[in-house]
Amino acid sequence: MPKLIRVTTVPMSLKVLLRGQMRFMREAGFEVIMVSADGIELNDVKEFEGCRHELVNMTRQITPFKDLKAIWRLYRLFKKEKPDIVHSHTPKAGLLAMIAAKLSGVPIRIHTVAGLRFTTTTGLFRWVLVEMEKFTYRFATHVWPNSKTIMEFLRENRLVRQDKLGMIGKGSSNGIDLTRFSQAALDPVKMEAIKKLIGFDPALIYILAVGRIVKDKGTSELLDAFVRLAEEEVRVRLVMVGTLEDDLDPISDESRKILTTHQGIINAGWHDEVEYFMHTCTYFVHASYREGFPNVLLQAGAMGCPIICSRIEGNIDIVEENVSGVIFTVRNADDLYKKLKFAIKNHEKMREMADCLKRNIEEHFDQRAVMNEMKNRYLELLEKRKTR
Repeated sequence: MPKLIRVTTVPMSLKVLLRGQMRFMREAGFEVIMVSADGIELNDVKEFEGCRHELVNMTRQITPFKDLKAIWRLYRLFKKEKPDIVHSHTPKAGLLAMIAAKLSGVPIRIHTVAGLRFTTTTGLFRWVLVEMEKFTYRFATHVWPNSKTIMEFLRENRLVRQDKLGMIGKGSSNGIDLTRFSQAALDPVKMEAIKKLIGFDPALIYILAVGRIVKDKGTSELLDAFVRLAEEEVRVRLVMVGTLEDDLDPISDESRKILTTHQGIINAGWHDEVEYFMHTCTYFVHASYREGFPNVLLQAGAMGCPIICSRIEGNIDIVEENVSGVIFTVRNADDLYKKLKFAIKNHEKMREMADCLKRNIEEHFDQRAVMNEMKNRYLELLEKRKTR
C-alpha cells in the first residue's frame, strides 16, 4: 500500500481547499496521513476524511526559528513514516515540507501552487517571497500549478525547471462537488434559516462576497463600489460571508468603518455551507488581487450565480469575459462600480452568462474526475519510480 502524506499550513486548508481528497485517496488504496498546525477545524477534518493527522506547528508569517523547528519536526516524521509521496499545498507548508522531504529522502515530492503571494508585494518583501517560492520548487520533484495562467507565469519567468511542471486536468486543486453545489441538494429548512439571517426580501438585489475579509481579497474596492452603488439604487444589499482577519493583511480603518456601519451591508460571519447564500444572491462578486484557481468561483458558478470578478490569474481561467461572466480591472473600484451597474441593468444577459459558466463547470471540473486524475498521476509516478 503506497503511503501519501498531505501537508498544509493550517487545517482550514484541509477542510476547505482539499475537502474529501484525502478520503478519496484512502478509499483508492493509499495510506494517507494529514499534517498541519492545530486549529478549530481539526476535529471536523479528521472525522470527515477518516485519516490519521499529525500536528506540526507552522506559521503563515516568516518566522525563522519556528520555521527551522517545523522543518526538523517534519524531517523526523518523514524519516519515521517513510512515505512514497509527500504532497504539499499552501506556500509556507510547501517550503517547509519540500525541504524536509528532500532531506529525509522522500522519492516523490509534489507541491501544488495555488496562487503567488509575491505578485501583490514590492521591494525587499517581494524578493524574499520570490526566493521562498524558488526554494520550494528546487526541493520538489514535481510542481503542479492549479491554473493555466499560473503555469504560464512560472514558465515565462523561469521560476522552476520546465520538466517539473504539470497540471491536473484544466486546473483546480480539488474540483467542485456537484452533488453538494446544486440547487436540488439544498435543505429547505436550512434555506429558510439563511433567508431569515439576511432578512431576505425578493424585491431587493443581493450582492454576495465570500471569503476572508482582508485587503488582498479586494475588500476596499468592493466596499467603495458598493457605497457608490447604494447611493443610486436603494434596493441593493451587500452580503459579506467571512471573518475579519487582522494578523497578515488587515483592511484599512476606513473600510472597517464602512463594513460595520453601512446599513446596506449584511455581515453574515463565517459559514461552511456557502451554497445557501449563493442560492439567495442576485450577483456574486470576487474582487481578489491574486488567486490560484479559486474554489469559490467554481462553487458560485455551479450554483448558477451571475459573476463579476477581477481580471487576475485564476479568475480568468474560470470566467471568460462577457461570455460566462463580467470581469473588472483589479484594484479598480470605479471599474467594479461600473460593472455592477451593468449587471443590474442587464440581468437577463447576466443570467445567460451564468448558465454558460454552469455548463462549463459541470463538463470540466467535477470533483470526482479531478480526484481520479490526481490518483492516476500518483500511480504513474509510483510506477516510474519502480522501473528506474
